Amino acid sequence: MRCFAFHLMPYTQLDPSYEGPAWVTCPNELYDPALGHELYNTYLDQLIYAEELGFDGVCVNEHHQNAYGNMPSPNLIASILARQTSRMKIAVVGNALPLYDPPTRVAEEFAMIDVISGGRLIAGMVVGGGPEYYSFSVNPAHARERFQEAHDLIVKAWTEPGPFEWVSKHYRIRYVNPWPRPLQQPHPEIWIPGAGSVETMEFVARNRYAYMGIPYFHIDVFKRYFSMFRDACEAEGYEADPLQYGWLLPIYVAETDEQARREYEEHFWYFVKRLLPGITIQPPGYTSVRSLASILKSAGTFMLNIDTWEEVVNGRYAIVGSPETVADQLIESLRELGTGNLLGLFQLGSLPDHLTRKNMALFAEQVMPKLRAEFPDGERVYRPQAKVA
Repeated sequence: MRCFAFHLMPYTQLDPSYEGPAWVTCPNELYDPALGHELYNTYLDQLIYAEELGFDGVCVNEHHQNAYGNMPSPNLIASILARQTSRMKIAVVGNALPLYDPPTRVAEEFAMIDVISGGRLIAGMVVGGGPEYYSFSVNPAHARERFQEAHDLIVKAWTEPGPFEWVSKHYRIRYVNPWPRPLQQPHPEIWIPGAGSVETMEFVARNRYAYMGIPYFHIDVFKRYFSMFRDACEAEGYEADPLQYGWLLPIYVAETDEQARREYEEHFWYFVKRLLPGITIQPPGYTSVRSLASILKSAGTFMLNIDTWEEVVNGRYAIVGSPETVADQLIESLRELGTGNLLGLFQLGSLPDHLTRKNMALFAEQVMPKLRAEFPDGERVYRPQAKVA
C-alpha cells in the first residue's frame, strides 16, 4: 500500500456572480495574479509538507484554461519538488502527450526531473481531457494515435541510444538524441490515468504500466473499472499487481465525524458546483464507439449529478470523518477495489491552508498506519465480498 497526496491547485475564489463553466471559456479576467501568487506558494508548501508527514509520494497533473486546476505545466511544479524534497516519489499524472509537438520535450523534461530528484519521478502519460482539445484546437479524432506515437517515441528515446531518426504519421524528427537521460533504468515507472476507456486499460495491461482511476464517480464504477483492468491483465497472461492500479478520491479527516463535515462541506460543494462544470465536454471523435458504451454506463453517477451529503457518503465520492471513520471506510473500500495505490485529494475546492494541513497531519498520523498494517507488502489487497458484475 502506497499513500500519495494528490493536488489539483484549484482557484479558490471564483467570482460568485459568474455562473458559467469553469473550463475553456471561463473569462481569464476573473483570475487575480496576486491571489495566484499566494496560492501557488501555499500549494507547494503543502506538497513539501507531505514528505515531512511520511507520505510515499505526491501527485500533480496537467490542465489548461480553467479554474479547476491551475497547473498548465505540472513539470514546473515537479521540478521545484525535485529540488525541495529528498525522499518521496513525485508523480506527474500526467503530461497530455497529444498536446506536445514534438513529444521529445516530454522525454527531456521528465528525464530532468528524474535526474534532479535522484530517481524519484513517476512518469504519467495521458491522452488529455476533452476540454483540452477545445483549448488547443487539436483534432480529437487523432488523440489516440497521437498518444500512441508519442508514447512509443518517448520510451524509445529513453531506452535506445541516439541519435536516431523518427518518422510516423504525426511526428517526423531527424535527430532524436535527448540529453539528459533518466536516472531510473530502463525508464521511470509509468502511470496512465483512465475514465473507463477499454483501449486505455488494454494498453496499460499490455505494457505492464499502472492504471489510475480518475475520480468523481460512485464507488461501484471503480469496482467495475478495476475488475475490467484485472481482466485485461489476465488476457495478457498475468495477474495484476496491486501497485498496478490506484484509486483517487477526496479525503478529509477531523477530530469527529460531525466536525469533519462542518469544516469540509462548503468547500466540497464549491468544488462540485463551481469548478467541475465544463469538465465533461467531449469533442466529437475523442472517444471510440467501443469505449463510449463503457463510459456511458457510468455517466449518470458522475459527481456533477449529486446534490445531497447523503449521496456523497453512500457513493463514497469523498471519505470524510474522524480518523476511525476514514480508516474503516478506506479499508473496506480498498479490500473491494484491490488497489495498492491510494491517491488522496487532501485539498479540494476552496479548502484553506490550515484545514488542509490539519487534514494531512491527521491522515498521516492516525489513518495511514492502519492502512499499512491492514495491507502489508506482499499480501493481496483485493478481497471482494462478491464478484462484480
